[in-house]
This record gives sequence, C-alpha cells and structure tokens, in this order.
Amino acid sequence: MLLLAGFCGFLFFFGMAYFGLVGADEPRYAQVAREMLARHDWITPVLGGSPWLEKPPLFYWQAMLAYRFFGVSDWAARLPSAVDATLLVVAVYAFLRRFRSGYHLDGALITASAAGIIGFARAASTDMPLAAMLAIALLAWFAWSEHGSKLLLALGYVALALATLAKGPVALLLAGATVVIFAAAQGEYTLIRRTLWIPGILLFCAVALPWYVAVQIRNPDFFHIFILQHNLARFGSNLYRHKEPFWYYIPVAILGLMPWTVFASAALGERVRACWQRREALGSENAFSVFLVIWLMVPVAFFSISQSKLPGYIVPALPAATLLLAEYVRERLSESDRPARMLVILHAVVAASPLIPGLMIQYIILQHHMPWGRAAAISCLLAGVLAIGIAVAMRVQMGWNGLRFVTLVPVVLTVAAVLRLGGPALDSTLSARPLAAELSQVETKALPLAVLHVSRELEFGLAFYRNQTIERYELGQVPSTEHLLVAPEGTQVEIAKRVTGRRVTYLGSFAPQGMDYYWVAAASGKEQP
Repeated sequence: MLLLAGFCGFLFFFGMAYFGLVGADEPRYAQVAREMLARHDWITPVLGGSPWLEKPPLFYWQAMLAYRFFGVSDWAARLPSAVDATLLVVAVYAFLRRFRSGYHLDGALITASAAGIIGFARAASTDMPLAAMLAIALLAWFAWSEHGSKLLLALGYVALALATLAKGPVALLLAGATVVIFAAAQGEYTLIRRTLWIPGILLFCAVALPWYVAVQIRNPDFFHIFILQHNLARFGSNLYRHKEPFWYYIPVAILGLMPWTVFASAALGERVRACWQRREALGSENAFSVFLVIWLMVPVAFFSISQSKLPGYIVPALPAATLLLAEYVRERLSESDRPARMLVILHAVVAASPLIPGLMIQYIILQHHMPWGRAAAISCLLAGVLAIGIAVAMRVQMGWNGLRFVTLVPVVLTVAAVLRLGGPALDSTLSARPLAAELSQVETKALPLAVLHVSRELEFGLAFYRNQTIERYELGQVPSTEHLLVAPEGTQVEIAKRVTGRRVTYLGSFAPQGMDYYWVAAASGKEQP
C-alpha cells in the first residue's frame, strides 16, 4: 500500500501547479465549480452567472469540496481527477488481491502508469470521474457474478450511479452493453435477469435521480440542453466540431496505453483469438479475460460510431486493457516461461521512447516540432541505453517478474522530465495564468476585461484566473465603462474602429502567446488609466 501511495502520489498529484489550466474544458469546469460554491448552489451548474447544463455535477461537487478545504486554485480544480484515479488504482488492487491474487500489485501499478490514466488524472475534467466510477461498478459486478455477494452488486449499483452523475446516461449504456454482451457470449442469459436486482435499482435511483429531478425542476430546459443536445446531438452529428475518422480511437488507445502498448496488444490478440475459437466457458478461469475484452471493445466501438470524438472518451476502456495485461502476465508467471524476444525488444523501444519528447518538451512546445541537434542526440542516446537495459533485464535476468519494475523506470523519468522541464513552457504558451498575472499587475483597480479574436481556451482561462465574465468585441460586447482589452498583436487598427472616439492606451505585450493588452476609456472618455 505504501508503494501504491508513493506511485499514485507522484504520477497523479506531484507538480499539479507547475503549469496553469490548459484547453477550454479545464478552466471552464473549474470556474463552474467556483461559481456554484460562491452561490452555495449544489444543484444548478453556473458559468458567467447563467445556468450551464452541459455536464452532470459529480466533478463540480468534488471541486467545490476541494475549494472549500484548500481554497480556489488550478491545482485544487485538478484534485478530483487525481483522487478518482487513485480510487481506480486502489479498486484494481483490491479486486485482483481478493479474486486474482498473485499479480495484484503489478496490475495496480500497470493501471496507474498508463499514459492515458496519468494524463487525465491531472486534468480538471469529467473523464476520470466517469472512468473510475465505471471501472469500480464493472469490477464489483463481475465479482458478484462469480461469488454471489449482494454487497458487491450493491457496490456496483452505487458506483454506476456515481458514474451517471459524472457524465450522464452514457455510463448506463456502456455498463449495460458490457454486461449484456458478456452474458450472451457465455450463454448465461439468466445473468441479465439476476443483475436487475430490485434493491440495487432502488439504490441506484436513490443516488443518481435526486439531482436529475432537482435540476429539471429548477431549469425546465435541462432535458433539451443536456439529453437532446449534449448527448444525442453530440453522438449523432458534428454539432460541436469534433469530427474525426472512424479509426480515430485506435491510435488514441495505442498512445493512451503507453508504455504497455506492446504487451497489452499481445494480450488482447491472444484472448480474441481464444474467444474466436470458442474455448471459453462461463465459470472457467478465463471468463474474466473474456469480460475484459468486451469491456475494452464496448467504449471503443461506441465512440467510434459517434460523430463527435475527443481523446477523453476512450479513458473508460483503458482499465480493461491494463487488467487484461495483468491477467496475461499472471498466467505466464504460473507457466514459468520467458517473454518472446521480439515482444521484449518492441516493448523496450516503446517504453523508453517517450523519454525523448519528455527531455525535449521545451523545444517541442516553443518550436512546434522536434529539433534535431546535440540535445536531441543526447536524448535519443539516453533512451536507447534505457531500452537496451529493459530488454536485457527482461530477457536475460528477470523475465515476466521484471516487467513492472523495468517499465516503471522510464515512466517516472518521463513524467519528471515533462513536469520539471516542460512546466514553464506549457504555462507560458498554453495557459492563461501568466497573462492574467500580468494584467493584475498593470491595473490599479479591478476592471472589466474584454477580448478580441482570441481562442476559446484563452477566453475561458482568463475568466477563471480573473474570476469574471469576459466580453467579446466581435460579438458586439463592447463594455461602455473603462476596461482592459486583450487582442492579438497587430490589431490596433481594428480596435480603434470598434471603439471610435474612446481613448485606447497600449499597456504591454505577452509575447509567448502573441497577445497585446490595452486600457480602453469609458464611452464618456473621462476616466484616466
């Protein structure tokens, strides 16, 4: 447990404040939780003073609690995802230790160190809460299906209710499809009937439904906005401009499973081949592997069909892949064989390769490409030495027993490099935090803030770090009072046209993001900067 706590602490919690909130979702979700806390409102999500009904409240509730205990900050906004990722790892450890002992610690560490788990554990978003709660629900359900404990089934229903509060009815769909397909694959249709346990359904309703009922009563348009627009329309159309090809989640899953991609793919291929040959039977030792394959495939297939695709949608499938790998290795430990030479070589290369962009992260962020030179050569040399060490350790000395140890070394080194070397560059180029800090230094009193032709990411970031609603010039939202304005470099002429007759004073520039900021007088022209 100490080892798990140490790795989860480093992989999920360490350096959460090294760079500010990035993208559009992180600052937006963080600001919704802040406004809900300020209003003491645990029902209606609010953004910019208006209801914002795109997502259920679980992440907001967790962030509100983090704000209450630690104050409002970007790292506090990321805390819920880190906690949920830790719960996921603990659940994997507890399940494997109780029902699949022999590789439980390794299985938990494999799950914790997958790139997709690490990345979304550090993001202020709803993806990790959904993935963690759904994984707990499915693991509890499978344990119940094997051992019959109603307490486990009750736990599954509670976790599923929390998953539904994390991201909506998609949790029910993913869990239901996984259970039904597994029961059909095993020829045990009575399992579906026994799963529909009345006390469990009542428990689910008691946890999940009160918020849905309350928010609908307070906001009559909730059903239309949340269900019709942000679930059905998002799935069936490109309404939100997230169009990607059908095969999009194949490379996303490959990257999300690094550094375990090679052996996870081998485990999946072997199990699919075995299932195809109909060698599995319910109650057999391999039933869990069949369940994991279905669990892995359901989210990938469902979201591949969706017309709107984002990387975070695939996170619920990652624990199934890491557990499948844990089962794969556990079986081979019992057989006392050594991993195949080609698999070891491929794994060593894949596991060590992220160290190269990790060490070069500053250059990649600032120059938008991988520069080739002395620094790149040294990074490649270090990664090459590490890959050789991994291959030799696994093939010659440790075998399967060394898989976890030798693979966690490059994971730790890469995460440390990205945080320590890339943190400042990520902060200055992708986050609104440093720009917001500069704006606070040039104003003598709190002023409204407007933007012109800036990205949504920057707009939402400024809204969080300044805790105010941002007006957009191009939408006709030109404040009549004196205010600050952020706009790209070289837009002075357009600014002058939009505020004709008003004094505009250039205050400074934020070069990393190519932004200038100005003071704009009130319409009367009487205020002084």
